[in-house]
Amino acid sequence: MDRTSTPEPSSLSPKSLRTVAVIGLGTMGTGIAEVLTLAGREVVGVDVSDAAALRAGAALEAATARAVERGRITEPERRAALARFRTATDLTAVADADLVIEVVPEDYDLKHEVFTALDAVVRPDAILATGTNALSVTRLAADSARPERVLGLHFFNPAPAMKLVEIVSSVLTDPGAVAAVTELAHELGKEPVAVGDRPGFVADGLLFGYLNQAAAMYEARYATREDIDAAMRLGCGLPMGPLALLDLIGVDTARTVLEAMYAASRDRLHAPAPILGQLAAAGLTGRKAGRGFYTYESPGSSAIVPDALTPPPPAARAGGRVVDRVGVVGSGTMASGIAEVFAKAGLPVVLVARTPEKAEAAKGRIAKSLARAVDKGRLTAKERDAALAAVTPAGSPDALAEVDLAVEAVAEDLDVKRELFAALDKVVKPGAVLATTTSSLPVVAIARATSRPGDVVGMHFFNPAPAMKLVEVVRTVLTADDVHATVRAVCARIRKHPVDCGDRAGFIVNALLFPYLNNAVKMVQEHYASLDEIDAAMRLGGGYPMGPFELLDVVGLDVSLAIEKVLHREFRDPGLAPAPLLEHLVAAGCLGRKTGRGFREYAKA
Repeated sequence: MDRTSTPEPSSLSPKSLRTVAVIGLGTMGTGIAEVLTLAGREVVGVDVSDAAALRAGAALEAATARAVERGRITEPERRAALARFRTATDLTAVADADLVIEVVPEDYDLKHEVFTALDAVVRPDAILATGTNALSVTRLAADSARPERVLGLHFFNPAPAMKLVEIVSSVLTDPGAVAAVTELAHELGKEPVAVGDRPGFVADGLLFGYLNQAAAMYEARYATREDIDAAMRLGCGLPMGPLALLDLIGVDTARTVLEAMYAASRDRLHAPAPILGQLAAAGLTGRKAGRGFYTYESPGSSAIVPDALTPPPPAARAGGRVVDRVGVVGSGTMASGIAEVFAKAGLPVVLVARTPEKAEAAKGRIAKSLARAVDKGRLTAKERDAALAAVTPAGSPDALAEVDLAVEAVAEDLDVKRELFAALDKVVKPGAVLATTTSSLPVVAIARATSRPGDVVGMHFFNPAPAMKLVEVVRTVLTADDVHATVRAVCARIRKHPVDCGDRAGFIVNALLFPYLNNAVKMVQEHYASLDEIDAAMRLGGGYPMGPFELLDVVGLDVSLAIEKVLHREFRDPGLAPAPLLEHLVAAGCLGRKTGRGFREYAKA
C-alpha cells in the first residue's frame, strides 16, 4: 500500500462499534445513517442546519417504509431502526460515540474545524473517520490530538445500495482502529477495501480521471453530451454516462477532487477541464442546482428536461441513400456478428471471406448464434430460418457488386484495410456506402485508398455485435452528408444506437476507456493496490460490469497495448503512455484469456 512507514502494533483489539455519530446530514450522511440504523447501531446525526436534520429524519422514514413494502424488513424492525436514530445541531451530542464519521462538504478548512473541535468532545478511545474522497487523511489526522485514531471511511453514493467501502490508513493510523472499522464494514454487509492515503484512493482515483476526460471531450465539441453518455452506457455497460454522473456527483465536488489529484500526480489527465471551473463558477453544479451539463426539472431532481442543447428528434434529420442489400467482408467473430445483425433486421447480406470455405464457416457461426437465440426465447424458429436464409456466403469481393452498403470487418491493419477498400472501389457500384469497422485506425486514410472518399464512413460495432446496442458513426472531413445520414438510418433499422464522432484515435469509447485501464495498471505497478482490490473497487464502487483487469484479460493485452499506443501517438500526452507493466506482459506472451495467462491465470479449455 501507499505507506512510507508502519505503525507500531496496537494493543487494541477489534470491537463492535455500537454507537456511531454521523456529522453532516446531506445525501451521503443520511444514507450512511440509514445503513447503520438498519444494522442495529445507535446513530446520532449532527448538522448545523435544523432543516437538514429534519430532512434526514424524513428521508430515513421514507427509506425504511420502502424497505417494508419490498419485504426487506418488517414493520417492527422499521420502528426499532427509527428509534435508534436521533439528530442534534451541536457536536457535544457525539460525546459517547464509539465511532464518529465526518461527511461535511469537501472543504479542508471545514473538515479541519470539525476534527479539532472533536478533540474536546469525544472519548479518548473513539475512532474518528473522514468520508473525504479527495483530501489528505494524513493531514486531517495530523490536525487531531489523537492522529492514531483517525482514518478514512469512504462510502459510495447511494450508501445503502453501494457495497464498496474504502478504508484509508495514514502512516499514523493505529491498526486496531482499522481492524475495528473493517469488522464494522463487514457487519454492515459492505465489502471493505484497505488502501493508502492518496487523492481519490482506488475507485475515485480511476473514476475521476475518466470523468475529466469526458468533460474535456465535450468541451472540445468532439461529441454531444448525449452521445458521450450513450456511448459509455451502451458500449461499456456502465449504469450512467460520465457527464450525467458529473452532474450527480456535483461539478464543484468533481473539480475539488481533480484539483487534489493533480496536485499529487501532476498528471495532465487529472488537471480539471476548464469547463468544470466555468460551470462551478456560474453556479451550474449539476442536479443539486437544477443545471449542470444537463438541465433538470428542478434543483435536486433527477429528471432531465430539454434545453437549447438538446438534439432534434431523429425524424427531423435529413434522410440518406436507399439501402436494400448489404455486404459484409470478413470471416471472424465481428464479421459474422455484424452479418447476423443485418440478417435479423430483414436485410439480404452477402458475407465475403477470403475463400468460399471460410465464408461457409462464418455462416455456420451465425447459424449457431441464431440457434442459441432460439433456445433462449429471443427468436422464433421461423425468424431464425429467415435470418439464416438472408445470408449468402461468397469467396470473392466480386459478389458485392450490387450491394448498397459494404461493411468491412477484417484485421485491424491499415495496409490490409486500404488494400481491401481499393478493391471495393473497383467492384461495388457507384453510390454505395463503404464502411469500415476500425476501432483505432484513421478512417480518412482508409477512405483515400478509394476514388470516392466521400462515400466512406466509420461504422464501429461493439463485440458481440448481436448483443451490443452501440455503433460509433465516424465521419471524416471528406464524408458526404447523405452518407452520414444513411448510416444513421441503417442503425435505426437494425435497432442499434448510433453516436456521432469525428475521425480521431479511439473515437468516444476507446478514448475514454483505455486511459482508465492504463491508469489501473499503473496503480498495480506502483504497489498501491492489488488486482483484486482494484477490480472489486470498480465493480462495487463504480458500478462497472467488470473490473479493469478482468476486462483487459478479456479484450487481450496485446489489443489493449496497441490501442493505448495509438492514443499516445495521436494526443502526445505523457499520461497516455502505456504502463511498462502492460508492455512487459505483452512481451512475455501473456495476452489474457486467449493465452491462458494475462494479469491472472486461466484454466486451459
